[in-house]
Amino acid sequence: MFRQLDQDNENYKSRQVQGMQPESGVATGRHAKSISVDQLAFRSGDSNAECGPKQQAGWSIHRGNDKLQIPREDRKPKQPSDMEMMKEKFAKLLLGEDMSGGGKGVSSALALSNAITNLAASVFGEQRRLEPMAADRKARWRKEVDWLLCVTDHIVEFVPSQQNTNGVNMEIMTTKQRTDLQMNIPALRKLDAMLIDCLDNFKDQTEFYYVKKDSDKSDKGNDKRKDEKWWLPTCKVPPNGLSEMTRRWVQSQKDSVNQVLKAAMAINAQVLTEMEIPENYIESLPKNGRSSLGDAIYKGITVEFFDPDAFLSAMDLSSEHKIVDFKDRIEASIVIWRRKMTSNNSSKSHWGSAVSSEKRELFEERANTLLLILKHRFPGTPQSSLDISKIQYNRDVGQAILESYSRVIESLAFTVLSRIEDVLNADVSARNALQAASIKRNGQSATTPTGSQRLSSYKEVEKESTAETPTSMTLLDFMGWNAMDQKESDDKNDFFTGNESTKDWTKAPPVTTNKKLSYLEKIENLSGLRSPTSRH
Repeated sequence: MFRQLDQDNENYKSRQVQGMQPESGVATGRHAKSISVDQLAFRSGDSNAECGPKQQAGWSIHRGNDKLQIPREDRKPKQPSDMEMMKEKFAKLLLGEDMSGGGKGVSSALALSNAITNLAASVFGEQRRLEPMAADRKARWRKEVDWLLCVTDHIVEFVPSQQNTNGVNMEIMTTKQRTDLQMNIPALRKLDAMLIDCLDNFKDQTEFYYVKKDSDKSDKGNDKRKDEKWWLPTCKVPPNGLSEMTRRWVQSQKDSVNQVLKAAMAINAQVLTEMEIPENYIESLPKNGRSSLGDAIYKGITVEFFDPDAFLSAMDLSSEHKIVDFKDRIEASIVIWRRKMTSNNSSKSHWGSAVSSEKRELFEERANTLLLILKHRFPGTPQSSLDISKIQYNRDVGQAILESYSRVIESLAFTVLSRIEDVLNADVSARNALQAASIKRNGQSATTPTGSQRLSSYKEVEKESTAETPTSMTLLDFMGWNAMDQKESDDKNDFFTGNESTKDWTKAPPVTTNKKLSYLEKIENLSGLRSPTSRH
């Protein structure tokens, strides 16, 4: 018996040595495979005997020409579900963007405002052409903005209501969504959808295309950008310009986006007006409006006969920095004058002054008119110090969502409007070049059209397209917003068109009603939105 055991051990050792020979190139492939299987079975025999049948089934060993197969774990990363992403986003918002949990986060209102702003920047930041948005970016925008806007469904107010209990009428208080949110959130959603649909409308256009900034000079031709938007692709049109039908259609798209821009500006300005002014901003103001404005601006506003257009034409508004600085001075003076009018008449008051309330009210109205014209003429300028301070120290979550959502829609509308104007400007340049070439071929003196001639040609094209386009419902009619009375509109138009020479603006106008014009009504009374400066 012992002799038989010794012989079996020697046979096993010899097979073990032969199983190692394939590495040195001695044993054949078939023999090496059979030995390695036996060796694997011997090594795993004890452990498999102790494990259950489930673990034994984990081995997958095949003899013959099949290879040794052992199941591997799938290393492909698992995509988080929408619920997990929403939980993570709201957890970050609840912590005030401070994931460390140290209590150093911002307020919930500012966190929501920053979330909407950052989402819009990541989704619309790459919209440099007149083309539909990518499907994944569009789906992400609609999904995540719905998450952030759902907070407004739970911001309610108490309203009285009647309840009949056992034949007895009782007045109880019920909850409903806050009035400003109930009015503005659906309107902003509609404006958002209109802008995305406007981009989708350019899907099948073939008459203009874009050339990248790093392409060859032969592709760009003479259309190389010479303005501050050097990073944007250059728009090119056919040598003969756009067709008449396409030109009218592009102009109609511009008018539609123009209406969206004005409505978004109106909502944003109204929300900012309703926000409380932070105390730290008030403490940083000087004691009087003259110190805030400076002598030159103060004298221009307090003259007997005030013309806002002439006043702004005399100001240096050549750069964005100067425009923002001028807005800061005007807004600071308005806050000072309002504080003085609402303060007590005591001489010990910090805001007391010898100027009468009537004159101060007149100065405030003139300053508001200047602000309105500035926002109307330069819609793409950055926010002023007062607006930034209001957003930073605001604690109203509803107002924060309204302000940020209207601001990103305004920014997107301004971007789309600028891209449309790039196409129209390229069309005007192509038509002018074609006209100059035809004149040169006829033997006449070909002169390069000046900037004023190009502007007049562009205005003629815009006027023709507007005149030939049938009158349709405006955005105000579509959304059901009421315009102001015709008499008030005529009076305001006379003021901005310069027909106020027969009126004495130094005296306070007689108060006939307590109704105040909204920001949207004031914008609608202006002669039409000018083309915004190229900024994006």
